[in-house]
Amino acid sequence: MNQREIFLRHIAQTSGAPLGLEVVKAEGAILYGVSGKEYIDLIGGISVANIGHRHPKVVAAIKNQLDAYLHVMVYGEFIETPQVQYAKLLTDHLPQALNSVYFTNSGAEATEGAMKLAKRFTNRTSIVAFNNGYHGSTQGALSAMGNEYWRNAFRPLLPNISHFDLNASQAISSIDETTACVIVETVQGEAGLIVPCREWMLDLRRRCTDTGTLLILDEIQTGFGRTGKLWAFEHFNIIPDILLLGKALGGGMPLGAFIADQKLMAVLTENPVLGHITTFGGHPLCCAAGMAAMNALLEEHIMEDVKSKAALFASLTHPKIKSIRSFGLWLALEFDSFETNKNVINSCIGNGVLTDWFLFAPNCLRICPPLIISEGQIQAACKILMKSMDQG
Repeated sequence: MNQREIFLRHIAQTSGAPLGLEVVKAEGAILYGVSGKEYIDLIGGISVANIGHRHPKVVAAIKNQLDAYLHVMVYGEFIETPQVQYAKLLTDHLPQALNSVYFTNSGAEATEGAMKLAKRFTNRTSIVAFNNGYHGSTQGALSAMGNEYWRNAFRPLLPNISHFDLNASQAISSIDETTACVIVETVQGEAGLIVPCREWMLDLRRRCTDTGTLLILDEIQTGFGRTGKLWAFEHFNIIPDILLLGKALGGGMPLGAFIADQKLMAVLTENPVLGHITTFGGHPLCCAAGMAAMNALLEEHIMEDVKSKAALFASLTHPKIKSIRSFGLWLALEFDSFETNKNVINSCIGNGVLTDWFLFAPNCLRICPPLIISEGQIQAACKILMKSMDQG
């Protein structure tokens, strides 16, 4: 059997039509196929490779940590330098109230931990979430997911979760003294880049404060410079009670986190003790890689060019494009149907550009390349996009 046959036979399949691209190397914004073909990466591992694939500082940090130790003890028991130092770096670049980090293995696990924390701290059970919101696909995160197509097959899910449209006044008026938390993406990603109204976000923050409800902002995709600022909530002049991170957090290694004030996190230490526990969360190798990636993002001023690079993509014009939505170096090209979009995507891959579609907006083509992508690579990718739209 060749690699593809083994992949289809022995790797659990979640789609009837996986991309099936065999990558043998990745560097910067380029992926290399088994035959040596190059692909300009416009996905970035779904907002994971913000500083590019295999950044030399990340590779060096991983190698250095390999020489020290890998897993030694379950989360929170030992003082592990990569965890401690990365938590310090993160909180140094966050508002004062976000001072305590709980590292997980993924963004979905961060969602799970945050939901438990909110219910435990408030002693409430009701949760407000949003239609077309995506927070992961584990049971709790799936319960908060705002799309019945993906939820329905796995019911019963968590009770007492209400879903509203983004920017809806009914969502704010529904929050009261029985609401444990509101969970919302700072910018809805899988909906095809839906940006909440700034005033609505301010009203949401005020209502949560007035009712003692915790505001959970999901920045699993929007964090680490994707929107042009380190954190997307900076665009809205609000501060969450709990912040969810993942994807780019690990610099290419699996890592997630939920971050809150220490007085909130303290409730996980008693009644019961070990109120939230994980074996591999905050793995030292992942934390070393993530810290190196964040330092590179900051020290190399990678976010400074986000706006100008996004403008190059946003200048695309073609009869098949109905609209272009963008927020930072993160764009959705809207077509008339999924079929049109999929044909364009297939042509792009054949022509040397990797892209895909959004989970809740299948008629929209995703552009979220590594932030270090060069202007020359963007121009080359745009030419291929135009050619692929002609073909598709």
